[in-house]
Amino acid sequence: MRTIAIIFSFTLLAIAGTPAQAQSGGQQSLGASLGVQVFPAAGQNASQQSQDEAACYEWAVGNSGSDPFQLQQQQAANAEQAAAAEQQASQAGKGSGARGAVRGAAAGAVIGEVADDDAGKGAAYGAAVGVVAGRRRGKQAEQQAQQQVQQQEQGQSQATEAQMTAFRNAFSACLEGKQYIAKF
Repeated sequence: MRTIAIIFSFTLLAIAGTPAQAQSGGQQSLGASLGVQVFPAAGQNASQQSQDEAACYEWAVGNSGSDPFQLQQQQAANAEQAAAAEQQASQAGKGSGARGAVRGAAAGAVIGEVADDDAGKGAAYGAAVGVVAGRRRGKQAEQQAQQQVQQQEQGQSQATEAQMTAFRNAFSACLEGKQYIAKF
Protein backbone atom coordinates (compact mmCIF):
# COMPACT_ATOMS: atom_id res chain seq x y z
CA MET A 1 0.00 0.00 0.00
CA ARG A 2 2.92 2.33 0.77
CA THR A 3 4.22 1.89 -2.77
CA ILE A 4 0.87 2.86 -4.25
CA ALA A 5 0.77 5.99 -2.05
CA ILE A 6 4.27 7.00 -3.16
CA ILE A 7 3.41 6.53 -6.84
CA PHE A 8 0.15 8.44 -6.40
CA SER A 9 1.94 11.31 -4.64
CA PHE A 10 4.65 11.46 -7.30
CA THR A 11 2.03 11.49 -10.05
CA LEU A 12 0.15 14.33 -8.36
CA LEU A 13 3.36 16.33 -8.00
CA ALA A 14 4.27 15.73 -11.62
CA ILE A 15 0.83 16.88 -12.75
CA ALA A 16 0.27 19.77 -10.37
CA GLY A 17 3.81 20.84 -9.57
CA THR A 18 4.55 22.65 -6.34
CA PRO A 19 2.05 25.10 -4.84
CA ALA A 20 4.23 28.02 -5.92
CA GLN A 21 4.28 26.73 -9.50
CA ALA A 22 0.52 26.23 -9.47
CA GLN A 23 0.01 29.82 -8.32
CA SER A 24 2.48 31.28 -10.80
CA GLY A 25 1.25 29.06 -13.63
CA GLY A 26 4.81 27.73 -14.12
CA GLN A 27 5.64 24.28 -15.36
CA GLN A 28 7.83 21.86 -13.46
CA SER A 29 11.09 21.08 -15.24
CA LEU A 30 11.93 17.55 -16.34
CA GLY A 31 14.76 17.42 -13.81
CA ALA A 32 12.49 18.47 -10.95
CA SER A 33 9.87 15.88 -11.91
CA LEU A 34 12.62 13.25 -11.69
CA GLY A 35 13.75 14.44 -8.27
CA VAL A 36 16.88 16.20 -9.54
CA GLN A 37 17.50 19.84 -8.69
CA VAL A 38 19.15 21.62 -11.62
CA PHE A 39 20.84 25.02 -11.52
CA PRO A 40 22.12 26.69 -14.71
CA ALA A 41 25.71 27.50 -13.64
CA ALA A 42 26.60 29.17 -16.97
CA GLY A 43 23.48 31.36 -17.11
CA GLN A 44 21.50 29.15 -19.48
CA ASN A 45 17.92 30.32 -20.04
CA ALA A 46 14.84 28.17 -19.33
CA SER A 47 14.46 27.13 -22.96
CA GLN A 48 18.07 25.99 -23.21
CA GLN A 49 17.79 24.18 -19.87
CA SER A 50 14.68 22.36 -21.09
CA GLN A 51 16.49 21.24 -24.26
CA ASP A 52 19.55 20.15 -22.29
CA GLU A 53 17.43 18.21 -19.78
CA ALA A 54 15.62 16.42 -22.62
CA ALA A 55 18.93 15.48 -24.26
CA CYS A 56 20.36 14.31 -20.93
CA TYR A 57 17.20 12.31 -20.24
CA GLU A 58 17.67 10.36 -23.47
CA TRP A 59 21.39 9.92 -22.76
CA ALA A 60 20.74 8.73 -19.19
CA VAL A 61 18.10 6.22 -20.35
CA GLY A 62 20.59 4.79 -22.83
CA ASN A 63 23.47 4.65 -20.35
CA SER A 64 21.62 3.46 -17.26
CA GLY A 65 19.22 1.12 -19.07
CA SER A 66 16.34 2.55 -17.02
CA ASP A 67 13.49 4.85 -18.01
CA PRO A 68 11.98 6.43 -14.88
CA PHE A 69 8.51 6.73 -16.37
CA GLN A 70 8.49 3.06 -17.38
CA LEU A 71 9.76 2.20 -13.88
CA GLN A 72 6.76 4.04 -12.41
CA GLN A 73 4.37 2.05 -14.59
CA GLN A 74 6.14 -1.20 -13.69
CA GLN A 75 6.00 -0.31 -9.99
CA ALA A 76 2.26 0.37 -10.22
CA ALA A 77 1.71 -2.98 -11.97
CA ASN A 78 3.79 -4.74 -9.30
CA ALA A 79 1.72 -3.11 -6.56
CA GLU A 80 -1.49 -4.32 -8.20
CA GLN A 81 -0.09 -7.85 -8.48
CA ALA A 82 0.98 -7.80 -4.82
CA ALA A 83 -2.50 -6.68 -3.74
CA ALA A 84 -4.09 -9.45 -5.81
CA ALA A 85 -1.70 -12.04 -4.35
CA GLU A 86 -2.47 -10.90 -0.79
CA GLN A 87 -6.19 -11.14 -1.48
CA GLN A 88 -5.76 -14.60 -3.00
CA ALA A 89 -3.78 -15.76 0.05
CA SER A 90 -6.47 -14.41 2.33
CA GLN A 91 -9.21 -16.23 0.39
CA ALA A 92 -7.24 -19.49 0.41
CA GLY A 93 -6.96 -19.37 4.21
CA LYS A 94 -10.69 -18.85 4.72
CA GLY A 95 -11.74 -22.25 3.34
CA SER A 96 -9.34 -24.19 5.54
CA GLY A 97 -11.79 -24.66 8.43
CA ALA A 98 -14.36 -26.41 6.25
CA ARG A 99 -11.73 -28.64 4.64
CA GLY A 100 -10.43 -29.48 8.11
CA ALA A 101 -13.95 -30.37 9.27
CA VAL A 102 -14.41 -32.79 6.39
CA ARG A 103 -11.04 -34.43 7.00
CA GLY A 104 -11.65 -34.60 10.75
CA ALA A 105 -15.14 -36.03 10.31
CA ALA A 106 -13.83 -38.75 8.02
CA ALA A 107 -11.04 -39.68 10.41
CA GLY A 108 -13.39 -39.44 13.42
CA ALA A 109 -15.96 -41.71 11.77
CA VAL A 110 -13.36 -44.40 11.21
CA ILE A 111 -12.00 -44.11 14.75
CA GLY A 112 -15.53 -43.98 16.25
CA GLU A 113 -16.59 -47.07 14.33
CA VAL A 114 -13.55 -49.03 15.45
CA ALA A 115 -13.58 -47.83 19.08
CA ASP A 116 -17.29 -47.59 19.97
CA ASP A 117 -19.26 -48.87 16.98
CA ASP A 118 -20.57 -45.27 16.75
CA ALA A 119 -19.29 -43.64 13.58
CA GLY A 120 -21.62 -40.62 13.95
CA LYS A 121 -20.28 -39.63 17.34
CA GLY A 122 -16.68 -40.06 16.16
CA ALA A 123 -17.41 -38.00 13.06
CA ALA A 124 -18.81 -35.15 15.17
CA TYR A 125 -15.74 -35.07 17.41
CA GLY A 126 -13.44 -35.39 14.43
CA ALA A 127 -15.19 -32.55 12.62
CA ALA A 128 -14.80 -30.22 15.61
CA VAL A 129 -11.11 -31.03 15.93
CA GLY A 130 -10.68 -30.76 12.15
CA VAL A 131 -12.20 -27.26 12.06
CA VAL A 132 -9.75 -25.98 14.65
CA ALA A 133 -6.76 -27.66 13.02
CA GLY A 134 -7.82 -26.54 9.55
CA ARG A 135 -8.23 -22.94 10.63
CA ARG A 136 -4.83 -23.00 12.29
CA ARG A 137 -3.19 -24.40 9.16
CA GLY A 138 -5.08 -21.88 7.04
CA LYS A 139 -3.92 -18.94 9.17
CA GLN A 140 -0.33 -20.16 9.03
CA ALA A 141 -0.48 -20.58 5.26
CA GLU A 142 -2.08 -17.14 4.88
CA GLN A 143 0.62 -15.52 7.02
CA GLN A 144 3.39 -17.25 5.07
CA ALA A 145 1.88 -16.17 1.76
CA GLN A 146 1.54 -12.59 2.94
CA GLN A 147 5.15 -12.56 4.15
CA GLN A 148 6.30 -13.85 0.78
CA VAL A 149 4.31 -11.17 -1.02
CA GLN A 150 5.73 -8.46 1.24
CA GLN A 151 9.29 -9.71 0.74
CA GLN A 152 8.81 -9.81 -3.00
CA GLU A 153 7.33 -6.31 -3.01
CA GLN A 154 10.20 -5.01 -0.88
CA GLY A 155 12.76 -6.61 -3.21
CA GLN A 156 11.08 -5.09 -6.25
CA SER A 157 10.97 -1.70 -4.55
CA GLN A 158 14.67 -1.87 -3.73
CA ALA A 159 15.51 -2.88 -7.29
CA THR A 160 13.43 -0.01 -8.68
CA GLU A 161 15.11 2.46 -6.35
CA ALA A 162 18.54 1.20 -7.43
CA GLN A 163 17.55 1.68 -11.08
CA MET A 164 16.27 5.20 -10.32
CA THR A 165 19.54 6.05 -8.55
CA ALA A 166 21.54 4.81 -11.55
CA PHE A 167 19.37 6.91 -13.86
CA ARG A 168 19.67 10.03 -11.67
CA ASN A 169 23.46 9.61 -11.50
CA ALA A 170 23.67 9.42 -15.30
CA PHE A 171 21.22 12.33 -15.75
CA SER A 172 23.17 14.48 -13.29
CA ALA A 173 26.52 13.62 -14.88
CA CYS A 174 25.21 14.64 -18.30
CA LEU A 175 23.87 17.94 -16.97
CA GLU A 176 27.14 18.67 -15.17
CA GLY A 177 28.90 18.13 -18.49
CA LYS A 178 26.65 20.83 -19.92
CA GLN A 179 27.64 23.24 -17.11
CA TYR A 180 24.71 22.79 -14.76
CA ILE A 181 24.79 21.99 -11.07
CA ALA A 182 22.62 18.92 -10.51
CA LYS A 183 21.77 17.35 -7.12
CA PHE A 184 19.29 14.70 -6.04
